[in-house]
Amino acid sequence: MVVAFKVTDGEQAGWAVLHVSGELDLVTSPVLRQRVHDVVADGRHSLVLDLSEVQFCDSSGVGVLIAVRRLIRSCRGTLRLILPAQGAVDGSHVNRVLGALGVRRLFDVYADVEGAVEDEAGPLSA
Repeated sequence: MVVAFKVTDGEQAGWAVLHVSGELDLVTSPVLRQRVHDVVADGRHSLVLDLSEVQFCDSSGVGVLIAVRRLIRSCRGTLRLILPAQGAVDGSHVNRVLGALGVRRLFDVYADVEGAVEDEAGPLSA
């Protein structure tokens, strides 16, 4: 079964929002990297990455997430990830991978886009 990788963009409450679905791996991670670079090149430095529909993430996907964090921080921007703790199959795959690698604490993680874009929102605990 082939899982289509898709990145759709939008905006909510002044935040650029990229909704990512499918598998984030060696083949698809450059697509996400480029889309983030395009967002930053457009001058948008407040970014929400909705990864709630990512079904698989390998080390290259994690590498892109860390690179995105570095890029946004270099622009003095803010990055927030959507990684629901509960989901179709024991929560977000990306959430579990980041936790297993010990890098989840590097990210501000939220359960949904609405919570991430609220001014007073605080991230879920790492």
